Amino acid sequence: MLTDQEMLKIAEHYLKRKGEFGGSDIEVVILTEETIKKPYGNIYNYQSKEYILTGDFDKSLTGHAPFLVEKKSGRVVRFGTLGSLESYIQDYENGTLATTLTRYWYPDENRFDYK
Repeated sequence: MLTDQEMLKIAEHYLKRKGEFGGSDIEVVILTEETIKKPYGNIYNYQSKEYILTGDFDKSLTGHAPFLVEKKSGRVVRFGTLGSLESYIQDYENGTLATTLTRYWYPDENRFDYK
């Protein structure tokens, strides 16, 4: 089982890799005060650092979704933006989360997968 600190490091690594995949040079920060702790892992939200520092809405991220770092495996589970976070959490907990090609990110292998 991973500690909160270990899961946070995975979350930070995921966001760094996500930015590299997207070709973005926007620096993002995890909103640690908004972390949702569940028995199976932590759910993180993030925003652009510039928006946090300036409050300038034009510098805010849009279309970004919270994600889960699983406590047991360290796997990152990407949630979406179509529904509410609560519905994604419920679907995850029920095992009914919709499959997408990039739903899961495996930090040890640095790869995305649908399972």
